Amino acid sequence: MQTLQRTPLHGRHVELGARLVPFAGWEMPVQYDGVIAEHRAVRTDCGVFDVSHMGELEVEGPRAGELLQGLLSNDLDRIGMGEAQYTLLTNERGGIVDDLIVYKLEPFRYLLVVNASNARTDYEWLKEREVRGSDVRDVSDEYALLAVQGPRSI
Repeated sequence: MQTLQRTPLHGRHVELGARLVPFAGWEMPVQYDGVIAEHRAVRTDCGVFDVSHMGELEVEGPRAGELLQGLLSNDLDRIGMGEAQYTLLTNERGGIVDDLIVYKLEPFRYLLVVNASNARTDYEWLKEREVRGSDVRDVSDEYALLAVQGPRSI
């Protein structure tokens, strides 16, 4: 039996009575009070989701943008500092390897938030295409992520 990974918030989920289930190698909360009540809350108010299971990859260096510009489907030049964009990681034929969110942290530093089930594959895909002046690193263990969603989330 596979040992499931746990997010940094796992203990709090247990304390709050979450129903935990296996998901992409992680033990993740699927519900607390009930899916219908939670669905309604997010649709009408605000909900917080632990998405710490997602993969985080950093691409840094003077040619980081050049590397990503050739592998992502959107134009990175349109992302301002501190902004993010939903995009696709593509293969040589333009096919989809994964969908992700790319953040421009600094002029030569990007953070990619990738799907948990594809994190290793995405990292290897990028690492194999790394160019001199760019550095691809898996920094997933350095992040905990929360998604805040709903009409009253801002």
